[in-house]
Amino acid sequence: MARYIESNCKLCRREGTKLFLKGSRCLTEKCAVEKRAYAPGQHGQSAGRRRKASQYSRQLREKQKVKRIYGLNETQFRATFERALGEAGRTGENLLVALESRLDNIVYRMGLAPSRKAARQLVRHRHVEVNGRPVDVPSFHVRPGDQVGINRASRELDVIAVSLDQAAKGQPVSWITVDRGAMAGTLVERPTREAIPIAAEEQLIVELYSK
Repeated sequence: MARYIESNCKLCRREGTKLFLKGSRCLTEKCAVEKRAYAPGQHGQSAGRRRKASQYSRQLREKQKVKRIYGLNETQFRATFERALGEAGRTGENLLVALESRLDNIVYRMGLAPSRKAARQLVRHRHVEVNGRPVDVPSFHVRPGDQVGINRASRELDVIAVSLDQAAKGQPVSWITVDRGAMAGTLVERPTREAIPIAAEEQLIVELYSK
């Protein structure tokens, strides 16, 4: 499976917005979007002076942005969309809910990791438990009522303590409860679109995949 190995900051610059791929660094003056607010590459600075983007271009960029926020490749993202398409309700909202319900995202939202990439590492290395059992699959679907936490042997990891300290300064999402002392939390309900703090036009993604 192809893996992106270049700078994450280039992805943010390409989409023209912060994707928060590097944790707290994205909130500092070191953020590449703040320092160089134009697309990477030889013609990055002149891209903004070109003609207005087409509808297809807007749809493609929105899909790429959301895909990169959650750290999925095209095959994974398309499979998630297909599952969302088969569910009742609005496909775009179903897509975001499915992405937010991934185990790696839940670990990130709980503040146990500084980024989704770091959360995936914690999951893959079996530091994370769901309902008391180790799970090493980042795409594992967390359901309302499931408890997610760090296993006892891993609670001394510095990355988790630092991340929890940073997360305490932010605004937690309403659909997850977190016990920072126990390094655990519970998905209390299925998130609504209004409660998902992602600036995305998911309908553009639906239109793109419906062509």
